[in-house]
Amino acid sequence: MNAPALRAAEPAPLPPPAKQPAGSRSSWGFLIDIVVFLFVFAAIFGLYAIGRAWLAPARPEAQISQDPRDLPLYAFYSLVRMAVAYALSLVLAVAYGYIAASSRRAEMILIPLLDILQSIPILSFLPAIMLAMVALFPHSQFGIELGSILLIFTGQTWNIAFSFYSSLKNVPRDLREAAIIYRFSRWQRFAELDLPFSTIGLVWNSMVSVAGGWFSLMACEMFVLGNRDFRLPGLGSFLQTAASNGNTRAILWGVGAMIALIVLLDQLIWRPVIVWADKFKFEQVKSSAAAHSTLFHVLGRASVVHRLYQRLIRPFFNWLTITLTQRAFRAAETFGARKPGRARTWIGFLLVAAILVGLGFAVFHAARELSDLHREDYIELLRSAALTFLRVNSALLLGALWTVPAGVAIGFHPRLAPFAQSVVQTAASVPATALFPILLLFLLRLRGGLEIAAMLLMLLGTQWYILFNVIAGATAIPTDLKEAAQVFRFGSWDRWRYLILPGIFPYLVTGMVTASGGAWNASIFAEYFHFQGRIVSTAGLGSTISGASDTGRFDQLLAATLIMATIVVLINRFLWRRLYRLASSRFKLEA
Repeated sequence: MNAPALRAAEPAPLPPPAKQPAGSRSSWGFLIDIVVFLFVFAAIFGLYAIGRAWLAPARPEAQISQDPRDLPLYAFYSLVRMAVAYALSLVLAVAYGYIAASSRRAEMILIPLLDILQSIPILSFLPAIMLAMVALFPHSQFGIELGSILLIFTGQTWNIAFSFYSSLKNVPRDLREAAIIYRFSRWQRFAELDLPFSTIGLVWNSMVSVAGGWFSLMACEMFVLGNRDFRLPGLGSFLQTAASNGNTRAILWGVGAMIALIVLLDQLIWRPVIVWADKFKFEQVKSSAAAHSTLFHVLGRASVVHRLYQRLIRPFFNWLTITLTQRAFRAAETFGARKPGRARTWIGFLLVAAILVGLGFAVFHAARELSDLHREDYIELLRSAALTFLRVNSALLLGALWTVPAGVAIGFHPRLAPFAQSVVQTAASVPATALFPILLLFLLRLRGGLEIAAMLLMLLGTQWYILFNVIAGATAIPTDLKEAAQVFRFGSWDRWRYLILPGIFPYLVTGMVTASGGAWNASIFAEYFHFQGRIVSTAGLGSTISGASDTGRFDQLLAATLIMATIVVLINRFLWRRLYRLASSRFKLEA
């Protein structure tokens, strides 16, 4: 019998076992469903408790406990404030970035305005926001809570808006042309092209924005406004009270609780989101190593989650896409038949007139407020600005020296990424303001120790913006370009020169812009601090702003804020804007 006959007589190999479909029942499925139901029940009960607390009568100067047993409740309060602030930040940032990237006229106004807003420190927003919220809700705790949430919001949204705007400006031309050929409506282009292309940058900048929210939490939950003291129970107020009292034990408990919460969020929220965002990577070949998430695997075996997605969430988005697309086509067909009315033009004129009147009113009152300052005051403010300018740029350079190679290493090595991302997310989210009292215990004994502490705090507050954007840029580099670099046997220098630096350049510019604004904001904590019942400060613009907020010197607060905003806008105008144009023209990823 010959060999072919023998091979024919052999039994055929068994097919590989079929993978269990998502949502199918298994030995663990029932238990997972019970866990999901318990989680939903706990979330509903938590929202009910938060609603009762927020709608209660106002409690200014609430007593902040230093008992570690109260930390779980305080952590829950802070987490809810952070979540609400992030939701508001994401919605506004996406809308803001989309409008700025879609209209040349809007871009000329919105981007300089974004530069100004991100350069204004939280303490400069504080008087206007808190007084307005307390006036709107004078007899309810909701006003103080909403003011705290809006303060956290002001520290989160600008970074996400810059990221989304930058991503939209770098969408490849061939993809935009394909959307035009297939007659995508505005909603289809946004949902099927703009949003997926910018997802990786949005995810990583959301992580660093939330980390920035933790950074400013101490100032947003416990603040002094003239002779009024506003306090809210939370992790930030717990740490601020412990730092003011010099209670090292309470500081360590608070930092430990915050780290535990951040690690939990990283595993339950950010890690699955990173895995989900990886499918939006713009490439023509499949990546050799995909990211994994244990939570995704567990939820895939939960039938209740799968059924909810199949029967409710996916049909809703399909209906929304079809409805908006049909309306867009009908509007396009009837657009040429309709004569352009004058109502839209008059509405535009009235809107511009209202804005100009508002600006004139604000300028008039600002001029009256600044008239109390003398020439010597302005000279001192400019000297303080020069000192803070040196600290800010030193922190940027020191941060970029290690974050660029570290971010590229994390983005290029999938096996390293899961562990490194967890460590980086945890380290970035632990507020430096919580560690600052511990640093001061050691550094104040040294000569120039306060200057070193201020530099360290500014570095800790800025380096993460660069690192997270570099990781996003390295992750977004297509696999086919990496394989091409291997095929042509690029050395280390050629690999950085022709692949890595051009690939991460748009993300690096975004990271440096937001890090610059973050450094100016961090100066208000780094240069002026309440420690062991006394004020520890060093000369600088941030120290001037913090001191003016403490003493109620609104004229000095306004002047220092305007000087800081002017410096940041000029830097962005003459440096970062040009780098943005270079990134969107020379280093744009397209065929």
